[in-house]
Parts: sequence; structure tokens; C-alpha cells
Amino acid sequence: MADPKTAKKGAGTGEPETASRVFSGMQPSGEAHLGNYLGALRQWVRLQDDHECFFCIVDQHAITGEFSPEELPARVFDLAVSFLAVGLDPERSTIFVQSDVAEHTELAWLLNAVAPVGELERMTQYKDKSARLESIPAGLLNYPILQAADILLYQATAVPVGEDQLQHLELTREIARRWNGRFGQLFPEPRPILSDAGRILGLDGNAKMSKSLGNTVGILAEPEQVWDRVRTAVTDPQRVRRDDPGRPEVCNVFSLHKHFTEPDRIPDIAGQCRAGTRGCVECKKILSDSIADHFAEARARAAELRDDPREVYRILEEGAERARQEARSTIRQVRERMGMDWASRRPD
Repeated sequence: MADPKTAKKGAGTGEPETASRVFSGMQPSGEAHLGNYLGALRQWVRLQDDHECFFCIVDQHAITGEFSPEELPARVFDLAVSFLAVGLDPERSTIFVQSDVAEHTELAWLLNAVAPVGELERMTQYKDKSARLESIPAGLLNYPILQAADILLYQATAVPVGEDQLQHLELTREIARRWNGRFGQLFPEPRPILSDAGRILGLDGNAKMSKSLGNTVGILAEPEQVWDRVRTAVTDPQRVRRDDPGRPEVCNVFSLHKHFTEPDRIPDIAGQCRAGTRGCVECKKILSDSIADHFAEARARAAELRDDPREVYRILEEGAERARQEARSTIRQVRERMGMDWASRRPD
């Protein structure tokens, strides 16, 4: 992997001003969708230019909820294809699968020695998800500890996150402080790199884009498939007829235009919406075409990777080996600090 360069990002961008080691992960739900791309992948691709990056498919996090063991391997593969298709580069980033590096779970267990239960119980995502369950799995409560281990294992100094993950990252910082305070300084307290996309609503216009809610568009979908999804999108609920004046500022379709349609077309789209001179169906068709055009190169790259799946496995295997080298170094130091290196102290 190339040495990280000095960052060129300016103040106010939400990104570090100096080179950092970056870690981030994504659960394997199959092909990435627009929310994954706008909220994470697009930023990850940019970060490769100026930072030493570790990007992980976090399959061990996926088992804390309902999942199919038969489908999980295919979902890992499809997400890996999405990573590579949009521009994550194995020459500039370490791309790997979490379960291929055993040190993730080892460090998670060791961090249990300092992780505060009260803070775990206060996690918003834990409270939301556990409220819907009759029997709460321990993994749901301990999810943030594994997340902290993912980050601290590589001694990452920065983590790209959405606002909904800031609470988890702050807990990671707290766990690092507590461990360092008890066993000696080792872990940096990682700072957030906030996404500039904000909260990406699904096609229903109500909830965050999520495959489980069926309100997504796959980034590798063919143009006709994109249109099949976009045509169902909710627009301004007050606009009943084609010639009614619209409100682009409250229309979710217009918010997606700002990410995918050519910037010089945006004023015309907004103006005709307000004037009622362009219907919602036509506006959706423009958006559909813009999305399909935006990901044309990614679709072509994905097709090449699917034709040669061995290349995907090779990249993930090489990434895992690089990750293991870093992970073993960290775990060795953790064991020494926690008195678990007894075998190495055996007298001659």
C-alpha cells in the first residue's frame, strides 16, 4: 500500500487536515444502494487520495440480527463487487472481510474489561432495536464493543460516519480512554469524518434508505431497473395534478437530483417544478436517466468482476493478509499490557 499523502482538504470540509489512518465498515446486505453510496462509498473513494484506508465488510456485525447463513456469502461477494466497481482501489486501500481477521473478535472480548454497561444500554440503536424484541441477544448490546474493536485494532485516527453513528464513535473514544488509562497509552481516540450527504431518505420519502424497507435503488441496477424503482418515488404530497405548482425544497426526488443530475440542469428542474410546467413523471424520468448515467462505468466494472470472481476473492484475501499483519501487531501489544503474554516470559 502506498504511504499516505499529506491531506489537501481545507477547513470546514469535515475531513482531517493531515494524513490519517482511516477505518470504516459496511454490513453485507448485497449490492450497495444509493444511500450506501451517498452516505459512505463516495466519501471512501475520495479519502483514498490522502489517507491510509482500511475498508471492511463487517459480516460479524450482520449476525446480530436476522440473517440467512445460506445467503450471507453471496451478500459479502456482491458488496465487495460494489466496493470495487465504484472505485475503491486495492492498491491504495486495504479491502477485506471482518471474519477473515480473527483479532477483531479477540480484541472485542478484551475490551469488555473496560466497556461500561451503562453506556451500552444508552445507545439509541440498542434501545430502538431491543424494544421490538421479546428476547434480546447479547450481541445486540455488545455490538458497539465489536465496532470499537474494528476501529482500535488498526489504531485508526479517523472514521467516516453519518450523524446516526456519532454516538457509537464517542463510545469507542470512551473505551479507548478507559483502556489507555488502565493499561497504558496505545489507542488513539478516533475523530469523526462527517458525511456531507446528510440523511438520505428512501423512495418513500419518509424513512432512511434501507433494503429492509424496500425503498432503495441499487447502484448497479440496469437503466430499466432504475426506472422501475424511481417511478414509484414519492414527490411533493401537495402536488396533485401535473400543472399544480410544486415545492422542490420538500420533494425527495429533487433532493436526489442534486446528487446525480448535471448541476446546470438543476435550476430549470426547480423552476419548472415551482411553475407547474413539468410533471412529476417527467421529473422522475430525468432523475432515473441521471442515476443510470452516473453509474454506467461502475456497471461495466461490476460485469467484469462477476465474469472473473477469482479476482474479487484474490483482492479480499490479499486485503485480509495485510489487515492481519496490522491486527497481530496491535493484539501483541494489548496482550503484553494486559499480562497475557505469559508464554513469552518462560525462563530459559
